[in-house]
Amino acid sequence: MGSVYQYLKEEAFESNMEIPEQHLAIYTWGNVSAFDPEKGVFAIKPSGVPYPELTVDSMVVVDLDGNKVEGKLNPSSDTKTHLVLYNEFAVKGKADIKGIIHTHSPYAVAWAQAQRPVPLFGTTHADHIQTEIPCTPYLSEEMVKKDYELETGNAIVQHFRTKGYNPNEINMVLVAGHGPFAWGKTPSKAVYNAAVLEEVSKMALFTLQIAPEATPLPKYIVDKHYLRKHGANAYYGQN
Repeated sequence: MGSVYQYLKEEAFESNMEIPEQHLAIYTWGNVSAFDPEKGVFAIKPSGVPYPELTVDSMVVVDLDGNKVEGKLNPSSDTKTHLVLYNEFAVKGKADIKGIIHTHSPYAVAWAQAQRPVPLFGTTHADHIQTEIPCTPYLSEEMVKKDYELETGNAIVQHFRTKGYNPNEINMVLVAGHGPFAWGKTPSKAVYNAAVLEEVSKMALFTLQIAPEATPLPKYIVDKHYLRKHGANAYYGQN
């Protein structure tokens, strides 16, 4: 008899394998989790295991209190960050999130290391979110000493509160000095959003290299591109 969490582990495994396929991380530099809100658990990549060695059975299932429910290996070291985001965004009904991803993709990390949000320069960016890609401040020394991964999640949540951001609409963020996190309605969609974040970060860097004086895209163009793909009157794609 298979595990009652088999479907969740399969979803997490398939999404984690997309990380190297989309060139979002090398070696062990990333993780995806798959969340089941009804059961109150998520499956996540085990810590420090290279992608070619991953299997469905190596995925680790964790509950929303941080307890390991199933799995022989230790969960990702970033598990507590995922835990905070699920508890604050999904459980409290602020966003429909069933997947979270963290990587160290180079262009997004470069912006995080510069402690700068990614400016909204063009329509590729506007197709996905209507604002710059936010970047949190550095974690304080106290936060790092207290519980680093948990406080990383708290830093993201606090930044969204401070800025008034809706995590349903802004589904990606940079943590200063660290790197990107993204989420979505499915784990696969979270990976998609992480890939978008990386490409937009690359485009923004090239834009500033070509034109250091570049200015953000006008709001009326931003709104047009975002709303043609999102919202009640969206018309992009097939019905």
